Amino acid sequence: MLPVLFSIGSFHVQSYGVSKAAAALVAMWLLGHAFTRRGLPKDSATSLVLWATIWGFVGAKIYYVLEHLSDFSLHHLGGMGFTWYGGLIGGIIAGLVIIRRHGLPMAEVVGAAAAPLALAYGIGRIGCFLSGDGTYGTPTTLPWGVTFTNGIVPTTVPVHPTPLYETLAAVFITLVLWRLERHLAPVGVFGAYLVLSGISRFLVEFLRINTPVLGGLTQPQLWALLGIGIGGALIARAGLRRDGGPRPATAPAALTVDASSVD
Repeated sequence: MLPVLFSIGSFHVQSYGVSKAAAALVAMWLLGHAFTRRGLPKDSATSLVLWATIWGFVGAKIYYVLEHLSDFSLHHLGGMGFTWYGGLIGGIIAGLVIIRRHGLPMAEVVGAAAAPLALAYGIGRIGCFLSGDGTYGTPTTLPWGVTFTNGIVPTTVPVHPTPLYETLAAVFITLVLWRLERHLAPVGVFGAYLVLSGISRFLVEFLRINTPVLGGLTQPQLWALLGIGIGGALIARAGLRRDGGPRPATAPAALTVDASSVD
Protein backbone atom coordinates (compact mmCIF):
# COMPACT_ATOMS: atom_id res chain seq x y z
CA MET A 1 0.00 0.00 0.00
CA LEU A 2 0.98 3.64 -0.23
CA PRO A 3 0.20 5.65 2.95
CA VAL A 4 2.73 8.33 1.92
CA LEU A 5 2.74 9.45 -1.71
CA PHE A 6 5.98 11.40 -1.44
CA SER A 7 8.04 13.38 1.04
CA ILE A 8 9.75 16.77 0.94
CA GLY A 9 12.24 16.74 3.77
CA SER A 10 10.28 16.00 6.93
CA PHE A 11 6.97 16.90 5.24
CA HIS A 12 4.96 13.85 4.14
CA VAL A 13 2.14 14.02 1.61
CA GLN A 14 -0.26 11.27 2.60
CA SER A 15 -2.56 9.45 0.20
CA TYR A 16 -5.42 9.69 2.71
CA GLY A 17 -5.34 13.49 2.76
CA VAL A 18 -4.81 13.78 -0.99
CA SER A 19 -7.84 11.61 -1.69
CA LYS A 20 -10.03 13.73 0.59
CA ALA A 21 -8.81 16.94 -1.10
CA ALA A 22 -9.44 15.40 -4.53
CA ALA A 23 -12.93 14.36 -3.45
CA ALA A 24 -13.74 17.92 -2.36
CA LEU A 25 -12.39 19.45 -5.58
CA VAL A 26 -14.33 17.02 -7.79
CA ALA A 27 -17.50 17.63 -5.79
CA MET A 28 -16.95 21.38 -6.06
CA TRP A 29 -16.55 21.19 -9.85
CA LEU A 30 -19.55 18.90 -10.35
CA LEU A 31 -21.81 20.92 -8.05
CA GLY A 32 -20.74 24.16 -9.71
CA HIS A 33 -21.66 22.69 -13.09
CA ALA A 34 -25.01 21.49 -11.71
CA PHE A 35 -25.71 24.93 -10.22
CA THR A 36 -24.94 26.62 -13.54
CA ARG A 37 -27.42 24.35 -15.37
CA ARG A 38 -30.07 25.25 -12.82
CA GLY A 39 -29.42 28.99 -12.96
CA LEU A 40 -27.94 29.08 -9.45
CA PRO A 41 -24.78 31.03 -8.52
CA LYS A 42 -21.65 28.94 -9.01
CA ASP A 43 -19.85 30.67 -6.14
CA SER A 44 -22.47 29.34 -3.77
CA ALA A 45 -21.58 25.80 -4.83
CA THR A 46 -17.96 26.48 -3.89
CA SER A 47 -18.94 27.82 -0.47
CA LEU A 48 -21.31 24.91 0.07
CA VAL A 49 -18.70 22.23 -0.64
CA LEU A 50 -15.92 24.06 1.23
CA TRP A 51 -17.83 24.53 4.46
CA ALA A 52 -19.54 21.14 4.27
CA THR A 53 -16.09 19.55 3.91
CA ILE A 54 -14.60 21.45 6.85
CA TRP A 55 -17.49 20.80 9.21
CA GLY A 56 -17.84 17.28 7.85
CA PHE A 57 -14.33 16.53 9.12
CA VAL A 58 -15.17 18.19 12.44
CA GLY A 59 -18.34 16.11 12.76
CA ALA A 60 -16.50 12.94 11.76
CA LYS A 61 -13.83 13.51 14.41
CA ILE A 62 -16.37 14.34 17.14
CA TYR A 63 -18.35 11.20 16.32
CA TYR A 64 -15.16 9.12 16.36
CA VAL A 65 -14.13 10.50 19.76
CA LEU A 66 -17.60 9.81 21.18
CA GLU A 67 -17.34 6.23 19.92
CA HIS A 68 -14.09 5.80 21.87
CA LEU A 69 -14.95 7.58 25.11
CA SER A 70 -14.51 4.37 27.10
CA ASP A 71 -10.81 4.18 26.15
CA PHE A 72 -10.25 7.82 25.18
CA SER A 73 -6.72 9.21 24.93
CA LEU A 74 -5.18 12.23 23.22
CA HIS A 75 -4.19 9.88 20.41
CA HIS A 76 -7.83 9.80 19.32
CA LEU A 77 -7.73 13.55 18.61
CA GLY A 78 -5.08 13.16 15.95
CA GLY A 79 -4.36 10.69 13.20
CA MET A 80 -6.98 9.41 10.79
CA GLY A 81 -9.75 8.51 13.19
CA PHE A 82 -12.94 9.73 11.50
CA THR A 83 -16.44 8.27 11.27
CA TRP A 84 -18.37 8.75 8.02
CA TYR A 85 -21.82 9.24 9.53
CA GLY A 86 -20.51 11.93 11.87
CA GLY A 87 -19.09 13.64 8.79
CA LEU A 88 -22.41 13.36 7.01
CA ILE A 89 -24.21 14.99 9.93
CA GLY A 90 -21.65 17.79 10.18
CA GLY A 91 -21.70 18.35 6.43
CA ILE A 92 -25.50 18.48 6.27
CA ILE A 93 -25.67 21.03 9.09
CA ALA A 94 -23.05 23.22 7.40
CA GLY A 95 -24.84 22.84 4.07
CA LEU A 96 -28.15 23.94 5.56
CA VAL A 97 -26.50 27.04 7.01
CA ILE A 98 -24.98 27.98 3.63
CA ILE A 99 -28.26 27.33 1.81
CA ARG A 100 -30.06 29.66 4.21
CA ARG A 101 -27.41 32.38 4.11
CA HIS A 102 -27.25 32.36 0.33
CA GLY A 103 -31.02 32.20 -0.07
CA LEU A 104 -30.85 29.08 -2.23
CA PRO A 105 -33.85 26.87 -3.10
CA MET A 106 -33.47 23.87 -0.80
CA ALA A 107 -35.02 21.27 -3.09
CA GLU A 108 -32.90 22.17 -6.11
CA VAL A 109 -29.69 22.22 -4.05
CA VAL A 110 -30.14 18.81 -2.43
CA GLY A 111 -31.06 17.30 -5.79
CA ALA A 112 -28.00 18.82 -7.42
CA ALA A 113 -25.72 17.69 -4.56
CA ALA A 114 -26.71 14.01 -4.60
CA ALA A 115 -24.47 12.76 -7.42
CA PRO A 116 -21.40 14.87 -6.46
CA LEU A 117 -21.74 13.65 -2.87
CA ALA A 118 -21.85 10.01 -3.98
CA LEU A 119 -18.81 10.33 -6.24
CA ALA A 120 -16.82 12.30 -3.64
CA TYR A 121 -17.41 9.48 -1.15
CA GLY A 122 -16.03 6.95 -3.62
CA ILE A 123 -12.93 9.04 -4.28
CA GLY A 124 -12.34 9.43 -0.56
CA ARG A 125 -12.49 5.66 -0.12
CA ILE A 126 -9.54 5.29 -2.51
CA GLY A 127 -7.43 7.06 0.11
CA CYS A 128 -8.65 4.63 2.76
CA PHE A 129 -7.49 1.76 0.54
CA LEU A 130 -4.09 3.26 -0.29
CA SER A 131 -3.35 4.14 3.32
CA GLY A 132 -4.55 0.82 4.74
CA ASP A 133 -6.35 2.67 7.52
CA GLY A 134 -8.10 -0.41 8.93
CA THR A 135 -11.42 0.01 7.13
CA TYR A 136 -10.73 -3.07 5.05
CA GLY A 137 -12.72 -6.27 5.44
CA THR A 138 -12.50 -9.77 6.83
CA PRO A 139 -9.94 -12.37 5.66
CA THR A 140 -10.65 -13.91 2.28
CA THR A 141 -9.22 -16.54 -0.06
CA LEU A 142 -10.61 -14.81 -3.14
CA PRO A 143 -7.96 -13.93 -5.76
CA TRP A 144 -8.44 -10.20 -5.23
CA GLY A 145 -7.79 -10.37 -1.49
CA VAL A 146 -5.25 -7.73 -0.44
CA THR A 147 -2.61 -7.61 2.28
CA PHE A 148 -1.81 -4.26 3.89
CA THR A 149 1.69 -4.99 5.14
CA ASN A 150 2.68 -1.32 5.00
CA GLY A 151 -0.69 0.07 5.97
CA ILE A 152 -1.40 2.36 8.87
CA VAL A 153 -3.22 -0.63 10.38
CA PRO A 154 -1.13 -3.45 8.86
CA THR A 155 -2.24 -6.99 8.13
CA THR A 156 -0.34 -9.77 6.40
CA VAL A 157 -3.50 -11.84 5.88
CA PRO A 158 -5.38 -11.28 2.58
CA VAL A 159 -8.60 -9.40 3.31
CA HIS A 160 -11.54 -8.01 1.36
CA PRO A 161 -10.58 -4.58 -0.10
CA THR A 162 -13.90 -3.13 1.04
CA PRO A 163 -12.88 0.51 0.35
CA LEU A 164 -12.59 -0.43 -3.33
CA TYR A 165 -15.95 -2.19 -3.21
CA GLU A 166 -17.44 1.05 -1.90
CA THR A 167 -15.68 3.09 -4.58
CA LEU A 168 -17.13 0.90 -7.33
CA ALA A 169 -20.57 1.12 -5.72
CA ALA A 170 -20.24 4.91 -5.48
CA VAL A 171 -19.46 5.22 -9.20
CA PHE A 172 -22.49 3.08 -10.01
CA ILE A 173 -24.70 5.14 -7.66
CA THR A 174 -23.46 8.37 -9.26
CA LEU A 175 -24.39 7.16 -12.75
CA VAL A 176 -27.83 6.07 -11.55
CA LEU A 177 -28.46 9.43 -9.87
CA TRP A 178 -27.50 11.36 -13.00
CA ARG A 179 -30.01 9.24 -14.91
CA LEU A 180 -32.71 9.75 -12.27
CA GLU A 181 -32.36 13.54 -12.45
CA ARG A 182 -34.48 13.41 -15.60
CA HIS A 183 -37.25 11.43 -13.97
CA LEU A 184 -37.45 12.35 -10.28
CA ALA A 185 -38.04 15.68 -8.62
CA PRO A 186 -34.86 17.03 -6.94
CA VAL A 187 -35.80 15.90 -3.42
CA GLY A 188 -36.53 12.46 -4.85
CA VAL A 189 -33.02 12.34 -6.34
CA PHE A 190 -31.54 13.02 -2.91
CA GLY A 191 -33.84 10.36 -1.50
CA ALA A 192 -32.49 7.93 -4.09
CA TYR A 193 -28.97 8.82 -2.94
CA LEU A 194 -29.88 7.97 0.65
CA VAL A 195 -31.47 4.67 -0.39
CA LEU A 196 -28.69 3.53 -2.71
CA SER A 197 -25.80 4.60 -0.47
CA GLY A 198 -27.59 3.06 2.50
CA ILE A 199 -27.98 -0.27 0.71
CA SER A 200 -24.31 -0.16 -0.31
CA ARG A 201 -23.09 0.48 3.22
CA PHE A 202 -25.49 -2.04 4.74
CA LEU A 203 -24.21 -4.81 2.46
CA VAL A 204 -20.50 -4.02 2.71
CA GLU A 205 -20.72 -4.11 6.50
CA PHE A 206 -21.14 -7.88 6.30
CA LEU A 207 -17.56 -8.01 5.01
CA ARG A 208 -16.08 -5.39 7.34
CA ILE A 209 -14.71 -5.83 10.84
CA ASN A 210 -17.20 -3.94 13.00
CA THR A 211 -18.82 -5.07 16.22
CA PRO A 212 -22.60 -5.71 16.14
CA VAL A 213 -24.51 -3.44 18.50
CA LEU A 214 -28.18 -4.35 18.01
CA GLY A 215 -29.88 -7.41 16.57
CA GLY A 216 -26.64 -8.61 15.03
CA LEU A 217 -26.28 -5.36 13.07
CA THR A 218 -23.39 -2.91 13.31
CA GLN A 219 -23.80 0.78 14.04
CA PRO A 220 -23.21 1.76 10.36
CA GLN A 221 -25.90 -0.73 9.33
CA LEU A 222 -28.39 0.89 11.71
CA TRP A 223 -27.56 4.31 10.25
CA ALA A 224 -27.89 2.83 6.77
CA LEU A 225 -31.37 1.51 7.53
CA LEU A 226 -32.37 4.93 8.83
CA GLY A 227 -31.07 6.53 5.63
CA ILE A 228 -32.93 4.01 3.48
CA GLY A 229 -36.17 4.76 5.35
CA ILE A 230 -35.78 8.53 5.06
CA GLY A 231 -34.76 8.25 1.41
CA GLY A 232 -37.74 6.09 0.56
CA ALA A 233 -40.07 8.59 2.22
CA LEU A 234 -38.49 11.46 0.24
CA ILE A 235 -38.93 9.57 -3.05
CA ALA A 236 -42.58 8.84 -2.27
CA ARG A 237 -43.22 12.45 -1.28
CA ALA A 238 -41.37 14.05 -4.18
CA GLY A 239 -42.93 12.17 -7.06
CA LEU A 240 -41.85 12.44 -10.71
CA ARG A 241 -40.29 15.42 -12.41
CA ARG A 242 -42.64 16.80 -15.03
CA ASP A 243 -40.32 19.07 -16.96
CA GLY A 244 -37.92 16.43 -18.30
CA GLY A 245 -34.83 17.59 -16.41
CA PRO A 246 -33.12 20.27 -14.34
CA ARG A 247 -34.37 23.78 -14.99
CA PRO A 248 -33.15 27.24 -13.99
CA ALA A 249 -34.54 28.54 -10.73
CA THR A 250 -37.33 31.00 -11.49
CA ALA A 251 -37.79 32.78 -8.20
CA PRO A 252 -35.39 35.76 -8.04
CA ALA A 253 -35.82 35.90 -4.28
CA ALA A 254 -34.35 32.42 -4.01
CA LEU A 255 -31.05 33.73 -5.36
CA THR A 256 -30.70 36.73 -3.08
CA VAL A 257 -27.46 36.66 -1.11
CA ASP A 258 -27.14 38.59 2.12
CA ALA A 259 -24.03 40.71 1.51
CA SER A 260 -23.46 41.11 5.22
CA SER A 261 -23.29 37.38 5.82
CA VAL A 262 -19.99 35.55 6.12
CA ASP A 263 -19.53 32.19 4.36
